[in-house]
Amino acid sequence: MTSVDLQGTCEPRFGAVRDAFAANWSDHDEVGASLCVIVGGETVVDLWGGHADAGRTRAWDRDTIANVYSSTKGIAAAAAAMLVDRGQLDVERPVTGYWPEFGQAGKSEIRVRHLLTHEAGLPGVDEELPDGAVLDWNHMIGALERQAPMWTPGEGMGYHAISYGWLVGEIIRRIDGRTCGEFVRDEIAAPLGVDFFIGLPESEDARTADLIAAPGAAPLGVSTEDNLAARALGLAAPRLAGTVNSREWRAAELPAANGHGNGRSLATIYSSLARAGGDLLSREAIQTCGATEHAAREDMVLGFLVRRSLGFILSTAGGRYEWGPNPRTFGHSGAGGSLGFADPDAQIGFGYVMNQMSGGLGADPRWKPMIDAVYASL
Repeated sequence: MTSVDLQGTCEPRFGAVRDAFAANWSDHDEVGASLCVIVGGETVVDLWGGHADAGRTRAWDRDTIANVYSSTKGIAAAAAAMLVDRGQLDVERPVTGYWPEFGQAGKSEIRVRHLLTHEAGLPGVDEELPDGAVLDWNHMIGALERQAPMWTPGEGMGYHAISYGWLVGEIIRRIDGRTCGEFVRDEIAAPLGVDFFIGLPESEDARTADLIAAPGAAPLGVSTEDNLAARALGLAAPRLAGTVNSREWRAAELPAANGHGNGRSLATIYSSLARAGGDLLSREAIQTCGATEHAAREDMVLGFLVRRSLGFILSTAGGRYEWGPNPRTFGHSGAGGSLGFADPDAQIGFGYVMNQMSGGLGADPRWKPMIDAVYASL
């Protein structure tokens, strides 16, 4: 496919953004995708096109949603930030203050901060997991309670690719009583009027795009190596009940990996997070989201430089995560290419969701032309 009939709206001065989005079909074999950009609370780009399946039998429509993999983490981080903002969560407190059973196996001193910044030393679990265990919340919570840290907490940083969702999600559940998915539904998606789900109802399957693996790529997390990356990403793969397009995967709650939404939902959420006076966070809380928790350093799981705040990735000039010119820009990407971010300085909320995955982790080649076009159009 070399061209696409895009649907939606685009303000004339952002025409270069539309062109960059359309070029993904000719330059990067895009199948179906949506892109939304909100500036200062006003939607300037809301586009979609292509197909929702590999066979190109279903059109990608205005309300098509897709699994955004780790872009889900940014929404879970926003939920945690809301609890902090409300005075219900103290990130300096030991995790055991909210979740007493967590203190097993030498974890009593781990603070909530360490969970949010991927410094807890819990990117994987050592015990053998039965098939489908990652779709069973209570089983995985128990496994993490029994797990000893793989490094001294606070002294190393390594991507908790899947475990992040259970760790942060259980803190949310212990404080609020609702699961992370329920909290996001009630406190983020509903007030903003957007389609974003962690735990997708069966009623939404008909409008959900199928993810398409990158050509020649192994299933996410499949590796014959025994290292931190394999242990962290390995939780995502061979024990799943089916695939990421299965009803079992969609129905489960994995706040690190199985959120479902579209460009409009991510851009709307991040637009609120970018603006003081938005619907979700106070000015002070937004400043914290964009504040450097630790400078760019090598992630022991990913193997490249990452700069993080509390739960979010921060844009890093010259790095794999370079999302425009402003260093306070924060957000999260997902395996295969989805991306959402907030730029508090330019008041931008950006969301891009697709179903054709690209290979590897980190920067996706589709991002830069679109992002550059956004800033050039301001």
